[in-house]
Parts: sequence; C-alpha cells; structure tokens
Amino acid sequence: MTRQFSLKLAALCLISPVLAEGPILTFTATMGTEPVRINLLRWSTDAERDKLVAAWSQPGAPAPAAAARPLAEDGNPAPAPAPPAGGAGGGRGGRGGRGGRGGGEAPRLTPEGALAAALGNSPTVGYLWTSDVAGYALRYAARVPGENGGERVLLVTDRRLQTSDSAKPATNYEFSVVELRLNAKGEGEGKTSLSGKMAVDTAAKTFALENYPDLPVGLKNVRRK
Repeated sequence: MTRQFSLKLAALCLISPVLAEGPILTFTATMGTEPVRINLLRWSTDAERDKLVAAWSQPGAPAPAAAARPLAEDGNPAPAPAPPAGGAGGGRGGRGGRGGRGGGEAPRLTPEGALAAALGNSPTVGYLWTSDVAGYALRYAARVPGENGGERVLLVTDRRLQTSDSAKPATNYEFSVVELRLNAKGEGEGKTSLSGKMAVDTAAKTFALENYPDLPVGLKNVRRK
C-alpha cells in the first residue's frame, strides 16, 4: 500500500459518516494529467443557492464602527460618547471630517470576499478528488437542462483548485467554479474559474462561467457514472 493511498484512505475515513449512504451521482474526468473524481451527495436547495447568489450580487458593507456600541443596562445600545470639546470629531479641522480618515466605515466587502465567506458557512454537498489528498469540499451543486437532452452541472468548491498546469490562473478567487456540459449520454467536458470569471446566470438561476465557449477546456473526458 503506497503512502499516498494510505493518506487518502485516512481522509476518507474522516468523512465516512457523510458518505455512509453513498453519493447520488459520480463523475470522472481528467484535469491536465490528473484523474478527477466528483462524488455528489445531493443538490443544493433553492434557499442555499439564494444565500450564495445574494452574497455575490449584493455583498453589502460592514456596519460602521459607531454602530457596535456596548449595551446599556436596559439592553439597548449605550448613548454615543460626546465629541471632544471644540467639535474636533466632526468639524472641518477634525480628522474625521474630511475623507473619513478618523474611523468611518470599514472597507466594503468585494463579491469574491463575500462569497468566499458564505461558502465557508455552507453545508458540504459533495467532494471533488484529485491527487490532492484532502480533496475539495463542494459547497454548491446545481444542474440545468442543456441542449438535445444534455445538461449543465455547476459546482463551487470552498478552495481554489490546484492543478499540474503551470499556467498562471486568470482569476484570484479563493474558491473555484466548475461548469460541466454533458450530452444525453452523460459525456462531455468541463471548464473552471481558473481560466475565466464567474457570473450569475439569471435565466437558469445559478452560477456559471462568463463566455463559456471561449474558455479553454479544463476537464476532459467527463463521464457520468
């Protein structure tokens, strides 16, 4: 038994309670020179999808620091402290009066940062296995009808995929989006956000890759088992 196989077996044992009932669907493929196996435990619910789409589309901003005041004895926020004598906190000569240098709002979240945080709090719906012993947890999985009886399968991992390809990734997402396009026999190809940007497909109500036809193929020989 090789050391790599032993480590992968140990990793499987750690998640065996999750895989006890087995995957509902399995895909195999190759990514570069590496074999890939995707074990899907279930599809994401509409509520799970909406939460992630909202994080990407409307990342919002952290509340201003002043909103995080301690509570008074009656349970309500304590009154804001009075400004220093001379109005240094709000006048033209104060540091906080021009450009918000004196403790204004915190930097706004980017769509990438908001989605990465939301994925970290989402349930695991499957796993993507490569030569990486730990594997990649799938935090989102959905499928939509394709052409001529085929289908599109959309997956999002909570970590960026690592491949044997030395090419520099086109994006710096902390996660990865995988889009599989299969024919009616369950065979096809896949592309990833390592080579293209992600977006929300409003018509299909799911995540997708921008300009899919123009992106290089990342996963070859994809087959549904």
